[in-house]
Amino acid sequence: MVHREPAEAAAAAAAGGETSISTQPPSSSQQAAPPPAVLVYKVGYPPRRSLATEFTSTLRETFFHDSPLKQCKDQSVSTKLQMGLQLLFPVLGWGRTYSLSMFKGDLVAGLTIASLCIPQDIGYSKLAYLDPEYGLYSSFVPPLIYAAMGSSKDIAIGPVAVVSLLLGSLLQKEADHDKDREEYLRLAFTATFFAGITQAALGFLRLGFLIDFLSHAAIVGFMGGAAVTIALQQLKYVLGIRSFTKETDIVSVMESVWGSVRHGWNWQTVAIAFTFLAFLLLAKYIGKRNKKYFWVPAIAPVTSVILATLFVYLFRADKQGVQIVNKIKKGVNPSSVHKIYFTGPFVAKGFKIGAVCGMIGLTEAVAIGRTFAAMKDYQLDGNKEMVALGTMNIVGSMTSCYIATGSFSRSAVNFMAGCRTPVSNVVMSTVVLLTLLLITPLFKYTPNAILGSIIISAVIGLVDYEAAILIWKVDKMDFVACMGAFFGVVFKSVEIGLLIAVSISFAKILVQVTRPRTVLLGNLPGTTIYRNTEQYPHARILRWLTDEEDRVSAEGLPRISFLVVEMSRKQRSSVDRSDVVGVRNCVVSPLMKADAFFSSSCSCYRYRYEWYPCP
Repeated sequence: MVHREPAEAAAAAAAGGETSISTQPPSSSQQAAPPPAVLVYKVGYPPRRSLATEFTSTLRETFFHDSPLKQCKDQSVSTKLQMGLQLLFPVLGWGRTYSLSMFKGDLVAGLTIASLCIPQDIGYSKLAYLDPEYGLYSSFVPPLIYAAMGSSKDIAIGPVAVVSLLLGSLLQKEADHDKDREEYLRLAFTATFFAGITQAALGFLRLGFLIDFLSHAAIVGFMGGAAVTIALQQLKYVLGIRSFTKETDIVSVMESVWGSVRHGWNWQTVAIAFTFLAFLLLAKYIGKRNKKYFWVPAIAPVTSVILATLFVYLFRADKQGVQIVNKIKKGVNPSSVHKIYFTGPFVAKGFKIGAVCGMIGLTEAVAIGRTFAAMKDYQLDGNKEMVALGTMNIVGSMTSCYIATGSFSRSAVNFMAGCRTPVSNVVMSTVVLLTLLLITPLFKYTPNAILGSIIISAVIGLVDYEAAILIWKVDKMDFVACMGAFFGVVFKSVEIGLLIAVSISFAKILVQVTRPRTVLLGNLPGTTIYRNTEQYPHARILRWLTDEEDRVSAEGLPRISFLVVEMSRKQRSSVDRSDVVGVRNCVVSPLMKADAFFSSSCSCYRYRYEWYPCP
């Protein structure tokens, strides 16, 4: 080992070399062994970057970190066009390798989810205060668009309970669906159009990360509260109550229910509803206990509709006070372009409602897609999903559809049925088309009670109490957000619950940024290692310079002339001008961005050397 005096070592390091040095002179035979030598490396200057370069780099890291167009580099114009179309329409990629064996899986899955979606669509349209055919329309056109543009193999597209409820509650504040049906319908199409615009814009502008601001805990609470609210709303149909409150909070609903106990309930309706609700819940239990019987809960809703409709028709239960669907308009989707508001006061209202519903639908669809993508081990492009969902809602708004998104119950059945590609959505859409053309008159005697039972059985799974318990164990602040969103929806309204969920999510982010969790680290004596002082009580740390100066003065130690700050983990984003005010000399080894910040902000900043123990 070579020993040098400090001046000699510094000269060698300044020359750009590498040396082994000892911090103490060579020991005699009576002295203890010298401490380990260290290696000294000279730290180079980071490259200077202009403002434009820095700005461009930041934009690239934020919006194009995955370099979506990288594969098009150095390609011919025709190849670039082909790759660009394939990025926009993934079907051009996987469609080349599509085979008959894959179609068999998609056919079975598509037929299975079609049997589930038809009764659900009729019921969900009632949540949005729309006629039943609009629910079926929304499971015909949007799935076809998604099959061409979507990147998920498992998502099943159509109306969903939460978005339908949210859309209906927001629309009825702007237009009365009973007094002015046409205006209400036009506003629904306008909201759907702007929901699609919002979703597609987020995808094209690479702003998908914005949906992450709504935390998972807040989503769990919001979905659970919405599920309870939806179930409460179905009491109108399950109990056969004709005069029911338009409010969605639990207090108003229960007052309406108990106020109609004596004269408002219909016992035939109650019998039909609870009989088939028990059947549906039993079917879900069987499918959950044994995955081989996944088809049982899938066909249970349509089976219930057929049996209940036959019962009402044969025994003329509609004459005994059982409310029925009555007429469902026959035929394919009519054009609705002329019904969308592009000017006037309803444009702003439609945009507000559409943006809110679009974000919720987007959050649900992306979460579902990521879940099943992880199960099948393939990548899901969130921005592509946003473009696909937005495009299908834009087209849907022009073909008499209301907001559609990924449905968790249908997607789960689609996954378990063995779907291979989005072609299962095409199969489902084809079945819905045949239903619109041929079968809709048969739904005339379908009781509303069975639709209410189907919706209740579907939304029970949205109350994820296991996730809430886990959130409580992991993060109490997240649990507050979860419960705040839940109780806001249940006791006030869907929009208030959503506002609480978003507010608490943003508040948590702000708290984490401004008051991050900190651990007090101390230096273990005789080492360069820093550990938590609560775990290592003998670790020493200089927390306040004034305290150290008082100790030095009291013990008669040499006066402190220099303060060395170890900053190897200090990022640029956590360094600002206030950190360098008064700094006369910096001896640091920070990361590159912090290095550049100090060199431009501190006039006395100097580069020194990084020291590493010799092996």
